[in-house]
Parts: sequence; C-alpha cells; structure tokens
Amino acid sequence: MANHEAEREAAVEKALAALDLDARCRLLAGQDMWTLSAIPEIGLDSLVMSDGPIGVRGVHWSPEDPSIALPSPTALAATWDPALARRAGQLLAQEARRKGVHMLLAPTLNLHRSPLGGRHFECYSEDPLLTGTVGAAYVTGVQEGGVAATPKHFVANDSETDRFTVDVRVSQRALHELYLAPFQAVVEQAGPWALMAAYNSVNGTTMTEHGALQNDILRARWGFDGAIVSDWTAARDTVGAASGGLDIAMPGPRSVFGSTLAEAVRAGRVPAETVERMTRHMLRLAARVGVLADAPPVVAADALPAPIDGEALAHAIAQRSIVLLRNENDVLPLGRVRRIAVIGQAADQARALGGGSAQVFPPHTVSPLEGLRALLDEQTEVVYAVGADPRIKIPPAKAGFDLRVNLFGADGNPLGEHPLPEGSIEWIGEFPDGIAVGELHRVVVTGTFTPRVTGTHTLAIAGVGPFQLTVGDKTYFDEAIVPDGDPVAAFLAPPEVRIEVELDAAQPVSVILRHTVTMLPDMPIAFEKFALGHQEPNIDPDALIEEAVAAAAAADIAVVVVATTAEVESESFDRTSLSLPGRQDELVTRVITANPRTVVVVNTGSPVQMPWAQDAAAILLTWFPGQEGGAALADVLVGRAEPSGRLPTTWPAQQDDSPVLNVTPTKGVLAYEEGIYIGYRAWQRHSTAPPFWFGHGLGYTTWEYEAATFTPATGSILGTLTVRVRNTGDRPGRETIQTYIAHARQPDRRLAAFAAVEAESGATVEAAIPIPRRAAESWDETTENWVLPTTSYDLLTGRSVADIRLTTTIQLEGPHA
Repeated sequence: MANHEAEREAAVEKALAALDLDARCRLLAGQDMWTLSAIPEIGLDSLVMSDGPIGVRGVHWSPEDPSIALPSPTALAATWDPALARRAGQLLAQEARRKGVHMLLAPTLNLHRSPLGGRHFECYSEDPLLTGTVGAAYVTGVQEGGVAATPKHFVANDSETDRFTVDVRVSQRALHELYLAPFQAVVEQAGPWALMAAYNSVNGTTMTEHGALQNDILRARWGFDGAIVSDWTAARDTVGAASGGLDIAMPGPRSVFGSTLAEAVRAGRVPAETVERMTRHMLRLAARVGVLADAPPVVAADALPAPIDGEALAHAIAQRSIVLLRNENDVLPLGRVRRIAVIGQAADQARALGGGSAQVFPPHTVSPLEGLRALLDEQTEVVYAVGADPRIKIPPAKAGFDLRVNLFGADGNPLGEHPLPEGSIEWIGEFPDGIAVGELHRVVVTGTFTPRVTGTHTLAIAGVGPFQLTVGDKTYFDEAIVPDGDPVAAFLAPPEVRIEVELDAAQPVSVILRHTVTMLPDMPIAFEKFALGHQEPNIDPDALIEEAVAAAAAADIAVVVVATTAEVESESFDRTSLSLPGRQDELVTRVITANPRTVVVVNTGSPVQMPWAQDAAAILLTWFPGQEGGAALADVLVGRAEPSGRLPTTWPAQQDDSPVLNVTPTKGVLAYEEGIYIGYRAWQRHSTAPPFWFGHGLGYTTWEYEAATFTPATGSILGTLTVRVRNTGDRPGRETIQTYIAHARQPDRRLAAFAAVEAESGATVEAAIPIPRRAAESWDETTENWVLPTTSYDLLTGRSVADIRLTTTIQLEGPHA
C-alpha cells in the first residue's frame, strides 16, 4: 500500500488556508444527526458517520436496507482471536462503503468493571489486555477497508446509571493500568483516525473538556493525531470543549461549536489557533477516508480487502465464540438421538443482538430451533415447548402480521411509506427519508393479522402520546398515553396499554394504529419510539412449564435456551439483578429433574446466576450471537464444530459474591474504590471463588501442556515464551494458551499474553508467545510513569487464570522501583 501521507497533509493545509473562521467552525459541528457539512469550494464532501459495533445501520433507522448482524463484541472477545476480529472490521468497512458511511462509531473499549453493567454486551472484556488486543485488530480491519474507526467511550464510561452526568472518581494507577490501557493499545497498535469522548466526568472534569486526558495523555503522550468527536449531546460548553481537546461536537445543527464557537473566538474566549488545530484534525480525518479533493485516501479503491461473505463470517464468529462451561459425561457433542426436546421462548425467538447503538436490522435471524431443525436429519424428531416467556412487556407484533408504516405531515400530506418487519418503531436522531424535526406529525401503522389460534388475543400499545387502535371495523383504543415520572425515561422505556380482542384462527383482520408524534420540549434530536405488541390467547404459565417438563421427560435429550431480555439488559440502564428474568431458572430446574441429559444454552451479554449449574449435564454460552447464531449453535451441539470460546469475564455463582457491584452514583459521584482490583484480579483476593474463572472454556478434546521455555529480549518485549502442547483427545481441536504474570510484591496474576493453536488428535504443536514489557509494569503515581516493581517474575501458563499447567520463572535486567 503506497504511503501518501505527505500529499494528504499538503491537501489538508491547502484546504485549511482557504477556510475563514466561520467555515472552520461550521465543520466542527454536526450538520445533522450523522453528517458533517460539505464545502464544495475546497473539494470537501460531507462526511457520514454511523453506529456500528456489530453491523452498520447507516444514517436511516430503518429495516429497508438490512445490515449484516455479527455477534456481540463480548462474543468477539470470547473467541480470543485477533485475526477473526480483524476480519470482522474488514466486513464492517465493506458494509459501511456499501451504505456510503465513512466513519464507524466503534469499537467500545470500556471494561466489564461490574457484572451489573447494562451495556457490557457492547464491550469486550473485564481485562484491559484482551480488550486492547481484540480492539486493535478490529480497528485495523475497519481502516484497512478505508473507513475510520472510532474507539469509544474515552474514558471510564463503564456503567449506564446517570451516564450523562456521573463523575467517576478513580486513582491514577487504576486509570492507567485498567481503563486507559485498552485505548493506549489501540492508539499505538492500530492508529485510529478518530476517537469518541464520553459523557461522564473523570475526577471532576467532564470528558469532552478533559485536557489532561485528551491533550496531554491521548495526543502528547500516545501520539494520537486523529479527530476527537463527542458522544451525542455530550459537549456542553464551547470554551471548555475547545480548550479541552474536543474537535467535533455531535449531533447538529444545534451545537456548542459552529457559529457559537466562532462568536467565542471573536470575543477572545477561544484562541483562533485552537480552532485551526481542531479544523486540521477534522480535515485530516476527511482526507484519510477520501472526501477531501487532492488528498489520496489511505486505502485506494484497488487496494481494498477482497469481498467478504458476511453471513459466513457471522456464522464463523458465532461458532468460535461459544463457551462450553460444563460437559458432564461428555453429553456433548450429541450422538445419534431419536427425539430431542428444544425448550424456551429464546429458542424460538432468538435475541441476536443488544439494543441501543448496537441495533441493526439483519436480513434474517436464525434461531436455535431453526438451526437444529435445519441440521438434524429426518431420523431425529425435534419437539418444541415454550416453557417460560421471560419478557415482562408484550413483544412487538410479528408472527402472522403484515405491516407497513406511513408518515404524514401536519397538513395530512404523505411524507413516506416503509415496510415494518415487526410492530416496533424506534427512530433516534433522524426520521426516515430525512424528515426534519417538526415536519413529521402522524405515524400510521397499517396491515393485516392472520391469527394462528382462536381466542382472546392481547394487543398492546407501548408509547407516549395520542394513539388510536382499530382492529377490523372496531376502534378499541383512542386516547393519549401519559407517562408517570421522568418523561425522558418514559420515552426510552415507554408505558404499555393492553387491549383484548376476540379473533378466529386463519381469518385475516385489518389492523391500524395511528399515532400523533409527541416531542419532548427542546429535544435536540429527532426521537420516536412506540410499539404495537401482540400475545396469543393466554396459557397458564404453570401449564407452559408442565408442557416443557413432559416434552423433556419423553426425549432422549433436552436443550433449554434461556436469555436476558431488552427490558433487563440494554443500553441506557444498568442491571439490578443477575438473575434470569421470569421463571427461567424454575424451568431449567424442572427440566433437569425430568431429564438429567439436559443441555442449557445461556444467551446473555454478561454474567447471570445459574443456581442449577451443578445439575446441568452441559452449559453453553452464546453472547447475543448475531443473525447466524442458531446455525452456529447447532453445529456445536452436534459436533460439526468445537466450542472453542473462552470466558472474557469471570462468572460468579451469586450476585452478592461479586467483589465489585456498585454502578449507582452517590450525589453524582461513582467512586472506583476497588482500585485496580476488578474482574479476576479482584476474585483472586476474594473470600469466595467463582465457579467459572476468566479464561475458562472446555472443548471436545483434551490437552497436555508439556513444556515452556523463555528467551529474553529487549525493548518493549520482555522475551518470547515458547509453549509446547499436545492434543491428547480423539478428535482435532483448538486450544487458547493463556500466560499470566506475577511478581513478588504483588503476587496477583494478570494476563500477559495469549495464543491459539490447532492440532490433530495425538499431535504436538508449539506456540511462540511474545511477552510485552507492559505486562510486568505498574503505574507509579509519584513519577507518573511506568515502572518495573521487581525483576523476578513467574510466567504462569495454562487454560484459565485458575487452571495453570506450567510455571516459568524469569529474571529481568534493568531499573525497577
């Protein structure tokens, strides 16, 4: 790949010199929700951004242009496979180019500090090295595709409660060793072209104004030369943000930058040189992605990676990410079975992805039930039972519904029409077809519903404002839904009204839901969220469980799929409990009693309690596995693929056992009192051991760790550890070799490096694993630098942080504290 850095910088300086103050400031504010302004006079096209941790939604929150939905970031981390993460990045860049997107707002590098964090499915891990390694590979892949990656949320945005205003108080040592570490790794290893500043404050200063972290650490110390963009609406003060290192304030058109910034410069409150520097960063970003004339993009069109099959990659990641926690008596992989009982609402209606910024509209989703039915031959009978529905609210209308959404202005003129795959509207930041805030007046959902059964069906309206629901020739609801309490919270989690309707099976009936758009006062962005829900005639919950138990008892093996729901695990709120919602734990316990050969599939983005764990024959974790998750799970269940995932986060037995739980600020402050001891670092000092440690994961073969030898080096690498392992099982396998480091003054081990190997049955294989110097270092708060606390270390190599097979003592040379 040719290096045209000098040409790009020359084009940037030429464009910068041609811009007056007002034009410069206009470029630093969002033009709208997802774009920056174009300036044709200097050959600058509009730069387009999109959410995109697991898929590229584009600028329209609409299912009309589907997006490949990869497994969640936690799933990607569970692969412990940087090469696969790089491929994921390349695929997402391919999707971004298809949708005209230049800048992907991902990856999320915040840590799993507490298992109660509500957005952990969008983050990688509790460990900074694993997070940084996977994140750097992802960023590399995205930018190899000519699209800017935007690591976020810088920094310490590790929970959701009061995330807009919370002040995180954290020691400098913990800040550098844990929370800054993944960002530093990504900046130094992958060179991202952009980075997102978080909502929260750190030690008293809001991040969009945090000069000590953005100017001094990120830019001066680490060498970041890209553009810093705010999280949406996070920039609050013009002077503070400009002087604190922020370059771009999103979204627009209302912004603390733009004309407001120009006025601050003319008033002498912001130096013109500061705006010049900010604009240079923005233009450099534009040059790199190819929207600035005379600036060769970093990746030329003929140098892009070869096209990637998105469905195949989604399948591969989902397959590789599955963690086998338990497998008693080798119940997995499944042998020849006559009848298999598949149980659980989540088996039939899969939760493929998390909510909020991670949401995309995939072309299809393969459920576990569909995956198994497609893979098993006709000699195996698959029996399905719901067992228990964990959802609190009635789910959006889908099965049997054929719906469209029509948009109208205040004068009744039509503004647009779109298909609606399910009865859910969620437009954040922009209405479809570019309809402006204030222009959209009414949304009408129309279509037909063909019931599967006769009886009393329940329809639900979840939303805020005036609604009218008509089924057939009768209007069942016509009034405004008024929220109690915080109106913002009501828009994010709207109240629900239920209506009962008598319907006959196989008899189509028309359905019309009219809604008058209700905007919050002074809302800076477009926002509309409501749903038409449907539930079939009620069945006694006890009867559902009894039906599942009977199905399990009559089967050779039972597969129960349990999951969290968007009501308990999603963006914008933290979890209050690690229990599975609804009666799912009861369901699992009853099924295990009826059939000891029960496999439990747990589909969550982060840990849950499993009170039945020691009784289950096998437990698999699937991490919101994307659109192909059901097919990948089926492959693993029948043994076409091995479950080679490893835990990226420690799983406790009970919520109260967890050493770090606090995610709720006190008087606006969230104190990280645990210091550097989160995740497995904290568990090593805890009185109760977790059942499933960081790094744990079984496979379908066994491994013997035969030897480890260390060859010293200098510079940023301490040396290379060569590890020899042998596949002692009867089938091919993949093993993730993990090396932890411990030293005399601080015996707690922490991840130093890892590598994966593959070998046939009986074969021996070696892995040469570089050990970075940073793995041995600690942050010294007095000197404000990295130091070696000692020169004597143990390298502990094995299958998890608690399953060490080989110990190698090393002696280092050089200064130490």
